[in-house]
Amino acid sequence: MFAKSKYISAKIIKGQNEGGNLNKHSKQIKPFGSWKSPISGESLVRSSLGLGQLQIDGDKVFWTEGRPEEKGRTALMEWSLSKGLKEVSQPDWDVRTKVHEYGGGAFHMSVAGGFYIDNRDQQLFKILEDEKRQRLTPADQFRYADAVYDHYRNQLLVVGEDHSEPEDVRNMLLKVAGDGSLEKQVIAKGNDFFSNPRISPDGNQLLFLSWDHPNMPWDGTQLWLRDLDQDGNITKIERIAGDEDESIFQPLWDPNGDIYYISDQTGWWNIYRYSDGHSSCVLEMEAEFGLPQWIFGMSTYAVINAGELIASYKDLKGSHLINIDVASGTIQDIDVPFSEIDQIRASQNLIAFVASSTEQPPAIVAIDLKSNDMHIIRKSSETQLHGDFLSRAEQLSYESRPGELTHAWYYAPLNRDYTGPEREKPPLIVLSHGGPTANSNSALNMTIQYWTTRGFAVIDVNYSGSTGFGRKYRERLNGTWGIRDVEDCTAAAKSLVQSGRADPDRLIIKGGSAGGFTTLAALTFNNTFTAGASYFGVGDLELLARDTHKFESRYLDQLVGSYPEEKQVYMDRSPINHTDQLNCPVIFFQGLDDPVVPPNQAERMVDALKKRGVPVAYIPFEGESHGFRQASTKVKAIESEYYFYTQIFGIEAADKLETVEIFNL
Repeated sequence: MFAKSKYISAKIIKGQNEGGNLNKHSKQIKPFGSWKSPISGESLVRSSLGLGQLQIDGDKVFWTEGRPEEKGRTALMEWSLSKGLKEVSQPDWDVRTKVHEYGGGAFHMSVAGGFYIDNRDQQLFKILEDEKRQRLTPADQFRYADAVYDHYRNQLLVVGEDHSEPEDVRNMLLKVAGDGSLEKQVIAKGNDFFSNPRISPDGNQLLFLSWDHPNMPWDGTQLWLRDLDQDGNITKIERIAGDEDESIFQPLWDPNGDIYYISDQTGWWNIYRYSDGHSSCVLEMEAEFGLPQWIFGMSTYAVINAGELIASYKDLKGSHLINIDVASGTIQDIDVPFSEIDQIRASQNLIAFVASSTEQPPAIVAIDLKSNDMHIIRKSSETQLHGDFLSRAEQLSYESRPGELTHAWYYAPLNRDYTGPEREKPPLIVLSHGGPTANSNSALNMTIQYWTTRGFAVIDVNYSGSTGFGRKYRERLNGTWGIRDVEDCTAAAKSLVQSGRADPDRLIIKGGSAGGFTTLAALTFNNTFTAGASYFGVGDLELLARDTHKFESRYLDQLVGSYPEEKQVYMDRSPINHTDQLNCPVIFFQGLDDPVVPPNQAERMVDALKKRGVPVAYIPFEGESHGFRQASTKVKAIESEYYFYTQIFGIEAADKLETVEIFNL
């Protein structure tokens, strides 16, 4: 189908951190879980950054970074080779949108300057040269995301979400005047959701995606091509790809007017080209070029020049970066020292992306394609971990049902100063990721290293429903949420016990959001695990179906069944209705401002376990939403979780930990 040419190797010219060699020295024998670690809860968040949306404009790279030490504020940053690093945003700006609650696509840089959405009022602003800003949208109940500038008409095309009627939130595409007149006009409506407005190089056409309930964007989306008149109004419409059972991702324009997009019509997210009224696959592979569109502004490929792409794809080994010549179908592998690559952007000879490896946390990386010089622009964490403390991800695949493999990443307990007693097996933490349509990867995760350096083993499970393994693997969870995911996580724990790598009496499962539901379901309907931790997890599926935000309000139709028609299934799968079967200790963490999984989910589970005499702890956080952002919250959560395990399993902690109230212990 295609020919591979020689590898391109990027030279690292600054900022690259290489792991050290193992030091040979005597180790203390100490029980697993009680080892003194170089990583504290405070060091986890000190100088840690959440690297988000990325964009290139000319020779400048822009990105957002969440700052836990600034109460979760998101800053907008800029880097260029000639001028170095600087912050574009001001200290009182918070560059974040809440469209779909998960946000993304909160800024756009263009020939007319920068534009961003401020988290405090969700309004759209233009960034002025004198470090000031100009409001472009009126103070109302709208939220905005995924803006693109139309320089032909001095306006922005943007996704709008109208919250003026909280019980009937409406999504649409808008055009917003770029002159500060606060004028806006609806240009597309009628679908439940919209994303990716992208204007053609000549300004005469518009691409965008739409989808409708009960679909999520990874189930089925439509790609629309619309002609625009001189005022930016739509004059003609054509659907060029997608359907209810075909997911389209990240449409882009080629400078010559061709269109690229990613489709999973073959069962894998591959890149397609639409030209002269016909679509064809650019590169057919059993690998994933696309991602589940949980947020706006996602990017896995970019157009460098007409007919030339830079792209990343994922397989069992991780991410791979390639250059694609569309006309010939040939590719070049770009050899970089990273196993995970995301947020790819390009501008002629400059490409940038977020990258990480088993030894390096996520960082903003730029490569000059002419010189092959690579620059590490910004690291997500400055916390250094010496190589002989570093537990590297090991890819595992195991049978969870006959003939069906489940994939996971395993991390052995490792600390250069300690080893466990000869006959003792380590406690195991089984991680169930969120989503559930999400993915665990092999990137260096300092939170996982927090546990492994203390003597815990960790396995991060890509259970059925995870992305990165094709549509068939993703759809294994349809109708079976709370069953297949539990089976897969349970099988992971049992396989490690059987291989002698985990203590069967100290098996822990933990997860957040949807992963919290998997955690609670595993603890309730299965007797494999002996403790658990739920971070803003779902305990009541009925309550979630009735009381959540619009984006996910029909998500459970696919995962569980239609509600209320299949109400009994919801009741049967909800841990809250079967707390008499949950007999092991659990700790709950919950943001009190969470609109996705409201606090009453955790509180009802906690109350039920208290009444039954099961050991339980509850740590609520004011000012936190779905996913914790503040440094103090993150430190409190992980240290409380560790304290909980020391009390449950009788582990002598090497750290001085704040006491947590554990009921019924």
